[in-house]
Amino acid sequence: MVEKAGIAPQNDAAGGRAKPPVARRFIKAIKNNYTGWLFIMPTVLGILLFTLYPMLASLFYSFFDYNIVSPPQSFGLQNYIKPFTDGWPEFGKSLQVTFVFSLISIPLNMVLSFALALMLNQKAKGMRFFRLLYYLPVIIPGVVSGLLWKDIMQPSGGIMNALFELVGLPKSNFFLDKNTALPTLIFTGLFGLGGGMILWIAALKNISPDLYEAADIEGANPFVKLFAITIPMCSPVIFYNLITGVIGALQTFGGVYVLTGGGGGVDNSLLFYVMNIYNQAFSSRLAMGYASALSWILFFIIGILTFIMFKTSRWVYYGGE
Repeated sequence: MVEKAGIAPQNDAAGGRAKPPVARRFIKAIKNNYTGWLFIMPTVLGILLFTLYPMLASLFYSFFDYNIVSPPQSFGLQNYIKPFTDGWPEFGKSLQVTFVFSLISIPLNMVLSFALALMLNQKAKGMRFFRLLYYLPVIIPGVVSGLLWKDIMQPSGGIMNALFELVGLPKSNFFLDKNTALPTLIFTGLFGLGGGMILWIAALKNISPDLYEAADIEGANPFVKLFAITIPMCSPVIFYNLITGVIGALQTFGGVYVLTGGGGGVDNSLLFYVMNIYNQAFSSRLAMGYASALSWILFFIIGILTFIMFKTSRWVYYGGE
């Protein structure tokens, strides 16, 4: 009578049918979708083994004095206090180098890649070739790129100093001078503008021509169309490039590791934050617990900056709004 009246049967506490346990429902879901699980299993295992487990392990070791060869000792917050006390000289220098690099390179790369995309978005012959030409440096791995720039920027015998001498400019020590190491690294990073350029071109292609036609009817000049139409319509890509740029710049490591030979450069002029983590963990100190704490501090720095950027993203315009 209860079912005929349209009333659902009660749970087992009221004498009705009981729901199957969670484990049984999970096994049933796997049986019903085993093909899909097989396809995603490599990715799931990769995330569990090479992302989630290392993260949890580093969080555990960050509360201990751990040097890999001995069991963890002395549970506490000493590894999180050390960067602001005894470890401040290296910690502070790594923060300074990383943030100065980020504050200069991110806006510079975004502006120049956007200008490059504007030029290569023109309807003219040969544009596809130039897009490919500018994108090619992006596919070069960071380590290989570091080796190339290390040879190019050699003070003696390097191509760059040969070009300087050819045009009458004084030679430079580039990465071997504390005053020019970071500016040289920022300059070499400009050869990766092609990655951002592709995203900008995609955004430019997505802007409706009707907006530009309406602006032409109103007599708008190219600068008005740029700041009133093009840039606002590209704001989602600006936001995306900003977030990925901040995350990438704060984790700079591969190319710098090759350039400095695993150190921090002359007078720690290239001691990036992740380079400091590497030195603490894998140098003669083997301070794995301290390096784990530094990694989590970086995680929280990135998380806070990302949160702030999302909270202040009202300027981003989405087409559906």
